[in-house]
Amino acid sequence: MDWDSICFNAATLIAGVFVLDSGADKFLDHTVIVGQRLGISPTLIALLTAGAEYEELAVVVAAIVQGHSPLALGNVVGSAISNILGAFSLALLVHPGHMEFDKSAKIYSALLLFITTLFVILAFFNQLNKVTGSLLIAGFVIYILSIGYAIYKGVTEAPQLSDCDSDSDSDDDLPVHQDDHAAGQNSQTSISEHSPLLADTAPSRDHNGARKPPRSLFYHLCQLLLGLLALSLSGYIIAHSAGALTQSLQLSGTVFGLTVIAFATTLPEKFISVMSGSRGQGGIVVATTAGSNIFLLTICIGVVAVTGIPINHTDNFVLFELATVWISALGLVAIVFLGSSRIAGFVLLAAYTVFIVLEFTVYRR
Repeated sequence: MDWDSICFNAATLIAGVFVLDSGADKFLDHTVIVGQRLGISPTLIALLTAGAEYEELAVVVAAIVQGHSPLALGNVVGSAISNILGAFSLALLVHPGHMEFDKSAKIYSALLLFITTLFVILAFFNQLNKVTGSLLIAGFVIYILSIGYAIYKGVTEAPQLSDCDSDSDSDDDLPVHQDDHAAGQNSQTSISEHSPLLADTAPSRDHNGARKPPRSLFYHLCQLLLGLLALSLSGYIIAHSAGALTQSLQLSGTVFGLTVIAFATTLPEKFISVMSGSRGQGGIVVATTAGSNIFLLTICIGVVAVTGIPINHTDNFVLFELATVWISALGLVAIVFLGSSRIAGFVLLAAYTVFIVLEFTVYRR
């Protein structure tokens, strides 16, 4: 075993994850601002950015280009599992009391269960091909249109942006944050007080109290492109280093994607869940979790399926993995409809730990 190669690729993978997260933040933050400057509907912006896993999509595309389709598939399904068992569980654990979920949260979680069920059926019967992949991508478009219509009719509320608590290079274009006391009082509002949807409505102030002039549209376009470039390069780096590690460690790309890559690329979701859970913001937690998984199981899986690259039988999902992703979605729905508790969070986190251990031991392939 070449330890020098393993250490180098592991270090490259870690560095790539940091660049990926930074690039995704920059891309989303400035996309929101550019969209607002161009007069795009705030609801549409929220639907396309809340829970959107563009960093996962970057890794998926890069893995496909390099011929690592099993790694791409494993990363997507592993991330869907990690978002619920590894991130949503943390929100339940850090919240001291009973977390409330509104009607919108119930709608989003029910949609997730439906889409997860559809994916599991297709994967179990080996029907992930160009036709079904195209249908999954079309399904995401239908999801956006239907949710947008429901918001317009007042049936549900627009999802809150998942990256609202992340640091951003565009902070000087975002509103001044309220103090913690005010934030706690307004945590149940439909739009978070920290939401980038409110960008440019209250320009930040310098040390002398004078308002800073807003940045130009050209500046935000350049930052958006830089974020997109960072996403593309880091996706390539992660896919390449992960592919090398799977060969060195004699693991299948599916297992490595399900565990290591999925855990690393969903770290931002875990941070957001902890922050939102500590504030009792159940809407943000569910919007982030459900929105992320719907994006993963439609757009990302659809892209992999449309490529039509054949996958060896050893790299197919086993029943245990498909059952885990479906039961995770069912658990999310049960908690949202029946109520949350720290015990439920502990059970989910324990299940995620068991899943990781079994993947590296019993189901290693």
